[in-house]
Order: sequence, then structure tokens, then C-alpha cells
Amino acid sequence: MIFMGATSLLITVPLVPLFGTVLLWGLLPFLALAVAGLWFALNRSRHKAQVIEVLTLDDIDAHLIRRNPDGREQEWQCNRHWARAELHEKDGPVPAYVTLIGAGREVEIGAFLSEDERRALYDDLMAWLRP
Repeated sequence: MIFMGATSLLITVPLVPLFGTVLLWGLLPFLALAVAGLWFALNRSRHKAQVIEVLTLDDIDAHLIRRNPDGREQEWQCNRHWARAELHEKDGPVPAYVTLIGAGREVEIGAFLSEDERRALYDDLMAWLRP
């Protein structure tokens, strides 16, 4: 809210000399559109950032729960002995795409992370899933 207020204020500063002129009314809709676009982009980014993945590894099972931005939950469970991680360098939807394979399914993990973070996740998964 502070960012949006500061942005609106900073957009208004160059308009001060135009107060009382017809030119102000010509520029005002475009500036309002810019502020509305920024508000929309920030809300969409915040909504997309609400992906939560929880991977639980115990002595027997590997269990992954993913909560999507729309509130849906997806679950994957596999015997830890049969679970394996796979790194898809180029053939995934993102570079260094990481999946978990087991129980007849292949599920993505960490697709929202940066490429370097996905590589680190893959290394960690390889170490954790090793018997």
C-alpha cells in the first residue's frame, strides 16, 4: 500500500504545473491506467507466489503435498526406497526442471524456483533419497 501511494504521489508531482489546464485532463486517464496496471501486476504476482510445496521424507515414505494458488491440493506418496529425482536439462517447461518419480507417477517439484535453486534442490534430493 505504501509503494502504491508513493508511486501515485511521484506520478502526480510532474502534473502540478498542469493543474487548471486542459492538458491535465488529457494525461490523467493514462496515468490512472498506469497506476491501475501496476496494482493489477502486483496483485497477480502476490497471488502466483502462493504456491506451497512440502516434501516429507521419513525412513519409509516420501510424501509431497503441493498447494496451488487456487487452493487445490495435490499429493504424491511413494516408498522412499523406490523414489528417485530426475533433472531435465532442456526438455521441461523450464530449464533444469526437477521431477520426483515413484509409485508409477512423475511429479514436478520446485518449478517456481530459479534455475540455480532447482539445481541445488536436485542435488539435495539426490543426497536425501540415497539409501
